Amino acid sequence: MKTPRYLYFLMGLFLYANGLYAQTTIKNRDAIIESAVNSISVDTMKALIQDMVGFHNRNNLSSMTHPTQGIGAATEYLYRRVNTYIPASGGRLSVEKEFYTIGGAETRLKREVPLCNVIATVQGSNPDDDRVIVLLAHFDNRNGNGNDSIGYAPGANDNGSGVACLMEIIRLLSQVDLPVTLKIMFLSGEEHGLYGAQHMAEMARRENWNLIAVVNNDMIGNGPASETDTHNNTLLRVFSENIPLTETDEMRRERVYNSAENDSPSRQLARYIKETGERYVDNITVKLIYRNDRFGRGGDHTPFSRKGYAAVRICEMHENYNRTHQYARSENGVEYGDEIEGIDFEYLRKNTGVNLSAVANLALAPSAPVNVRQEVSELTNYSTLHWEAPKQGKKPAGYYILIRETDQSQWQMKIRINGTEAHLPYSKDNYFFAVQSIDAEGHESLAVFARGK
Repeated sequence: MKTPRYLYFLMGLFLYANGLYAQTTIKNRDAIIESAVNSISVDTMKALIQDMVGFHNRNNLSSMTHPTQGIGAATEYLYRRVNTYIPASGGRLSVEKEFYTIGGAETRLKREVPLCNVIATVQGSNPDDDRVIVLLAHFDNRNGNGNDSIGYAPGANDNGSGVACLMEIIRLLSQVDLPVTLKIMFLSGEEHGLYGAQHMAEMARRENWNLIAVVNNDMIGNGPASETDTHNNTLLRVFSENIPLTETDEMRRERVYNSAENDSPSRQLARYIKETGERYVDNITVKLIYRNDRFGRGGDHTPFSRKGYAAVRICEMHENYNRTHQYARSENGVEYGDEIEGIDFEYLRKNTGVNLSAVANLALAPSAPVNVRQEVSELTNYSTLHWEAPKQGKKPAGYYILIRETDQSQWQMKIRINGTEAHLPYSKDNYFFAVQSIDAEGHESLAVFARGK
């Protein structure tokens, strides 16, 4: 399809105004998503975190059978809590326990340990759309000794905050008709080696899930930072890998040819979370951190990255190391330990809204376009892109072409296209391009980077 000439004029005006000199942001919000975001309950999340702290210790080595303390009691609590939301879900919501065994004499656990993940599923309503979106939060924890199975370890922020976020999403989105299936996973085994996530990533690959996005929430509610006392509840980090851990030699050659080292599927997911999260949540800025995780540490998204899935970690901007993995105590006027008093609940509410809006928008969107390519053989100051409509799910109402200058990390411009081809007056040497599918209401798919052919 040839682009009408008047669109070039509009594009030029937009690029000049956006042109990156200035930009007016228009936020078109879906009423259903906005209502769900506005319904997030601080009181509900606070009560859940208080309950999690009340288990005294959720170490992976703690009791699996004690009725009120240890990781077994926490597992049963989460399972029962999800069950309370099933009646209002209209048959959409189900929950199951996924048991597995880890450890041994040569591991950090020193012995073999039976553990359990709690998996809530919000079933998609479109039988012709088998896409799956996964949300993660680990519920095991530790204090100053990783193998202390009986000492007090409240774990309010690490990771009661992530658990509370996911439970709110279950409560709210299980009542929404979504065409795509959500799997919300409360994981054990994280503190001793990401074992619960590894078990689920292997299951996803073995059962061939059409898994389009994995979002891990780990420590998303902290107030002031340790040492600097920085407190800014308007900033949130999203970590994403640049070069996929599963990159083959062929993938590497294609990446180098297209200068696509900043355009992995995980990076497109991170950009998507930033755009949609900031669209629906006021007074939040999502900061894209261009590394898989913090130095020397990891999270439950990593086993999914290692299986080739687009996976990111959402995490608070400023960590408090006086609280993380500490024994609860007061020392020289400083409070140590991961108590609930360290949670900024307004911050947690906003961060939950970022998660909910991104996941809901993606679940409502058509599948992403396929075989997105740009012509690179001719010397021209125009760029020609081709793509194909997605093979499953609802038919897109149109597409967005995304454009950014090569020194910019985020997409700067969107152009609406109705067909599956575009011929644009922007040099392929000076810009990067991607394509999104959109429906009639404007819900966008993940962006697919345009590669040269």
